[in-house]
Amino acid sequence: MLLELAAQRRVLFIGGKGGVGKTTVAAATALAQARAGRRVLLVSTDPAHNLGHLWNRPVGSRKVRLAAGLDGLELDPQETVEAHLNEVGAALRKLMPAHLAGEVDKHMALSRDAPGMHEAALLERIAETVAQGLSDYDLVVFDTAPSGHTSRLMALPEMMSAWTDGLLRRQERGARFGIALRNLGQDDRAFGESLIGRERADSGEDREQRVRQLLNRRRERFGQLREVVSDRARCAFVIVLAAERLPVLETIELHAQLTRANVGVAGLVVNKRSPADAGAFLAERHAQEERYLDQLRQALPELPIEQLPLLAEDIQGEAALDAFAQRLGAEGQIT
Repeated sequence: MLLELAAQRRVLFIGGKGGVGKTTVAAATALAQARAGRRVLLVSTDPAHNLGHLWNRPVGSRKVRLAAGLDGLELDPQETVEAHLNEVGAALRKLMPAHLAGEVDKHMALSRDAPGMHEAALLERIAETVAQGLSDYDLVVFDTAPSGHTSRLMALPEMMSAWTDGLLRRQERGARFGIALRNLGQDDRAFGESLIGRERADSGEDREQRVRQLLNRRRERFGQLREVVSDRARCAFVIVLAAERLPVLETIELHAQLTRANVGVAGLVVNKRSPADAGAFLAERHAQEERYLDQLRQALPELPIEQLPLLAEDIQGEAALDAFAQRLGAEGQIT
């Protein structure tokens, strides 16, 4: 199921509860698609990055070659926030009067730890990565953060687009007010400009144009991401879970949250299934897992479920990922 799904999409998000094997499933899927001849970018958005540990090599915020046809990238939240604030601060300093530069710096310092700042900055980076990835690659696979963080992130494109649209409307009203001020007499205009903090040497028209350009670029970026994420022919979300009580309940809730955000969940991968024929203890464990999977099937009957066995050894390195991908394609049980 998963490999067929990946072969038909341009963007694939792999999510789920922490510790269930999302990174392994995402990496094996990306590697299998690269082996099939596609150009693939594997991106981690999880603050606790594991790509480097999985591939036995450093992976950071700049793309690195992991295998033939496969590049890897880790989006560091703190680095992303710093870059985002530097960009916004530089833009604000250009747009605001020179004597307010200190206030801009103070605002940026306070914004660094503001609620939602990490998510907003990371969302912009994801939007940029998707746009570039669609241009340079055949498939972009995202290894996402644990469920709660990811569900909030996937709902943000809609929210951020609406927020930016509101800023543009307010900016247009401000522009009309500026035009009215410029039509006043010279003395009245100087007085009016002093009220809104504008320095007379500045060009109001140029400043307003720059504001519109920045906001339109932001709106376009979020709009493109929203369009891709909601296009079920190009993008899919797959939830990885363990056949245990909490991961099953969290999967049902994550599916509901993603559905509300207009993100299509295309399938479920149940990882680390206990064997039924390896002694009484594991057989009992397997039976318990089956009860939880019945609960999952009843809650989400429309979704295919692919099951992968519990392995004796950890997955580490390219050869192990190749072997895991073969299991994913050949041995995964669809229910």
